[in-house]
Amino acid sequence: MELANDILKKYWGHSTFRVPQKEIIDAVLSGKDVLALLPTGGGKSVCFQLPTLLLEGVCIVITPLIALMQDQVTQLKSRGISAYAVHSGMSHREIDITLDNCIYGKVKFLYLSPERLLTELFRERFKKMNVCLVAIDEAHCISQWGYDFRPPYLQIAELREIKPKVPFIALTASATRMVKIDITEKLELKNPSVFQRSVVRENLSFVVRKTENKEKKLLEVLRKVQGTAIVYVRSRKATQDLSKWLNKQGIKSTFYNAGLTHEERSGRQQEWLSDHVRVMVSTNAFGMGINKADVRTVVHMDIPENLEAYYQEAGRAGRDGKRSFAVLIFHDADVLALDHKIQQSQPSLEYLKKIYQALSNYYQLALGSGLGESFSFELEEFCKRFNLKSSSVYPALKKLEEAGLIQFSESFYRPSRLHFSLDKKRLYDFQVANEKYDPLIKALLRLYGGELFTDFIDISESQIGKALKLSAKKIGDDLLKLGKLQMLNYEPASDKPQVTFVLSRQDHDHLPIDIKTLESRRKLVLEKKDAMIAYVTQRHRCRMEVIQEYFDEEALIPCGICDVCLEKRKKESQTALADYRGQILYLLKQKSFSAEELEDAVSPQDKDLFVDALREMVDNGDVFYDDFWMLHIR
Repeated sequence: MELANDILKKYWGHSTFRVPQKEIIDAVLSGKDVLALLPTGGGKSVCFQLPTLLLEGVCIVITPLIALMQDQVTQLKSRGISAYAVHSGMSHREIDITLDNCIYGKVKFLYLSPERLLTELFRERFKKMNVCLVAIDEAHCISQWGYDFRPPYLQIAELREIKPKVPFIALTASATRMVKIDITEKLELKNPSVFQRSVVRENLSFVVRKTENKEKKLLEVLRKVQGTAIVYVRSRKATQDLSKWLNKQGIKSTFYNAGLTHEERSGRQQEWLSDHVRVMVSTNAFGMGINKADVRTVVHMDIPENLEAYYQEAGRAGRDGKRSFAVLIFHDADVLALDHKIQQSQPSLEYLKKIYQALSNYYQLALGSGLGESFSFELEEFCKRFNLKSSSVYPALKKLEEAGLIQFSESFYRPSRLHFSLDKKRLYDFQVANEKYDPLIKALLRLYGGELFTDFIDISESQIGKALKLSAKKIGDDLLKLGKLQMLNYEPASDKPQVTFVLSRQDHDHLPIDIKTLESRRKLVLEKKDAMIAYVTQRHRCRMEVIQEYFDEEALIPCGICDVCLEKRKKESQTALADYRGQILYLLKQKSFSAEELEDAVSPQDKDLFVDALREMVDNGDVFYDDFWMLHIR
């Protein structure tokens, strides 16, 4: 693995692998099928990216998330590695050129969604590609027993019929026993090497707090635990309101949701990543693919729908291995709200037919048309036109996606793209004959180079406009005109949710939806909701043990750091706590101390218990901090 270590150092800047990355890479390089279950932040992408750089050919990476796909392609390109993506936001011509580059160019990675896998266009090119590996990210999506089932994943194994010798690596953050069996069977993994890290995060303390004032409790958490934080809320409006409130309380915060423009989302994300703001208040649209190791606290202000989603989001805290906290704050009404939301998320077959018919009318699609086509989607406009409630339409769209009829991408952004559709000589002849377009064409070639003739390239109308002292709108208008003259292919930027018709338009009265499957999925979703509520409301079992049991992992010992374990320790250590309280009061009667000085003076055998005693005394008002963070007796 000496060469692999060199590659790791060269492209990722690390000198050693995390456990069990080295063993996974060894298995991939030996041509074996692999199933890898690594917790959030466990370095899954390196497990297929690094061996690909040691193998001849291209790695096909299948992932359902366009945002994550684009993020990984950008990261690879920034390291000087050739990577491309094919997704629902691209034109037929753009996809055509990208796939050609994967056959004839030196492309190492092709990312695509499962919906694109079995189009005739892809299958024909796939036959000609020199493929060294197929990587299936978010592999739990293949299982009807998982929390995010995607029917198109069931078709991935058909690639084995075309290239039976190409190994598969399936990756996910967590999976129950049933999901692991499903992944292996549905992907037809051949005697796979299975690697699974325990779901236990030894540095992450899981805490649940029941309260009548959730904002006050949040403030208390953020004041007690310093450092970067993510606060998850359910609605877009709540992100804005809570962020504004935190700023008023003196805690620098910003907010993030899918309703913001791409520029706004990118700007706020960068503010948070660079520590210009401490807290990101967000819907679950934020976090996937975010590489920030020093998040100290992840707080949920609403109860998530299931433990899989909660574990993944909570796991964004403490990736640097230092003590961190996953806190869930709730009151009794939240339990009822979750129950109502889950019931609402399982619409009837009749309602699904109604929404599908409305979509078909919205885009004026005839029966049998629309296969693979993508359309911008405005939820509020759609609801207004057909007199529908957005709270009911959204879960119906997700259910139609789950049934394999459409793909619904909520937070979609694609920058403007451009490709010259003629050769250099013909372009030069056009420049000579059309002097008014000459400065624009020269600026394009100067800024983006000869690659414009072979591939679609991301462009910025503002950057081009700056070079020519023209507005971005003027540049966009001229590029559209050049497109109509068939000089180039120009795809303006898109920043709206998208609906893609995975199947051609069906008769809404005879939708290919299996009623049995619909009902079994409903039952599963309700069971997962019940498990989530049980996790939140129980006060007697170690939180980590409950999570381990959910993921079919044997829990050997309590974690010792969750709220339940600490409460038990407190009860079992009342004598020690009383002693620490007495020593703290005695010392503070003599003079003021900082918390660190006080700990040194007491020299406690159980430092965590000492810290708990001190926090409790501060909470009760027995002692207090002054403006210089010195402790005094009340």
